[in-house]
This record gives sequence, C-alpha cells and structure tokens, in this order.
Amino acid sequence: MADFDMVLKFWGPVEADYSAHGNMVLTRLFTEHPDTQKLFPKFVGIAQSDLAGNAGVSSHGATVLKKLGELLKAKGNHAAILKPMANSHATKHKIPINNFKLITEVIVKVMQENAGLDAPGQQALRNVMAAVIADLEANYKELGFSG
Repeated sequence: MADFDMVLKFWGPVEADYSAHGNMVLTRLFTEHPDTQKLFPKFVGIAQSDLAGNAGVSSHGATVLKKLGELLKAKGNHAAILKPMANSHATKHKIPINNFKLITEVIVKVMQENAGLDAPGQQALRNVMAAVIADLEANYKELGFSG
C-alpha cells in the first residue's frame, strides 16, 4: 500500500497532462527499444523524428498513463481493471510480458525528469509495476498466451 501512495504523491503532473507525458513515454520507448514500435501497427510507419509531434502517439500514450493511474489508485485491488487489459494485450495485440518491463523503466525515467519522482518513488513504482506485471502474466497463462 505504501508503494502506491508514494507513487501517487508524484502523479499530479502526469495527470495534469496525460497527452504530453504519454507522448514522452511512447516516444522514448520507441527510441530506446525500436522493436517495440512494431507492436503498434498504427505507428509502424512513423519516423522516430516525427514521433514527438504525432497526435496518435500522444493519444495512445495518454490511454496508457490513464490506465496506469487507475491501477495506482486501485492500490493493489486491480483484478477487475487488469483482466480485460490482459485479455486484449494477450489475445488481440499479442504483447509479450517483457514489454511491460521495458515501458516501466521508461515511465520511471519520464516521471523522474518531469514529475520529480525521487529515488524512493522510483523504487516504489518498480515495486508496483512488478506486482501488476506478475498479475498480468498470471492472466496471460490462464489465456494460454506465453508472451
């Protein structure tokens, strides 16, 4: 519970502008891990230099961070939020679990740089995401997806 509260103390700037922060997260993910861009069919043809100005990237990044905000505010009681997300990411989008680990580190960096997330907050976010990813992975296994 303490980890969720610690991360939520820094969530205000992210929540205030989901689109800008979401764009930073996805642009950085695609730049640092170019293979991840292929997992988003609508972004495949976008040059890395054009990602930061792309409205679609901003919009999808906002969706990602809004869902993360829901998960944070659920403080571990997230099964109802996670199950449909796991289902779509396993069966429709086919997103391997490792990609959630990659985006976690990107979110940590973006929040450090743009929301003042300090070292204990960074560890708290990693702890929260490790629990979320473990639950996602359990859902994936139930669905027979070994992503």
